[in-house]
Amino acid sequence: MSETSESQRDEAAEAEHGAARAEHEDDLDNGGELFAPDDREELERRWTEIQTGFVDEPRGAVEAANALVDDLMNRLTASFSEERSRLEGQWDRGDDVSTEDLRTVLQKYRAFFGRLLEIRVER
Repeated sequence: MSETSESQRDEAAEAEHGAARAEHEDDLDNGGELFAPDDREELERRWTEIQTGFVDEPRGAVEAANALVDDLMNRLTASFSEERSRLEGQWDRGDDVSTEDLRTVLQKYRAFFGRLLEIRVER
């Protein structure tokens, strides 16, 4: 698989799943999955293709795995940054924020923090 066609396919897949991500936007706040189902399926499909391609092109498969992990990390970073910004927007309005509003936001931070700590890496 050429580097250009892989890049074009990745860009097309990203555009295709934009709507699913938009619908999934509130899931981090609500304790949902990190990725919309369509995004997860796309990532898993790409991983399966990489594993299958290893037999014919081991180096290409490793390069593709590196690119996929980079894409995944970028998506995670963007998701967590957006969530943190949403949380900050809920309390950083000056003195007009009630104690109850702050309590609610602190609970959301606690849930968000807990989810970050739950991420496991297999070695």
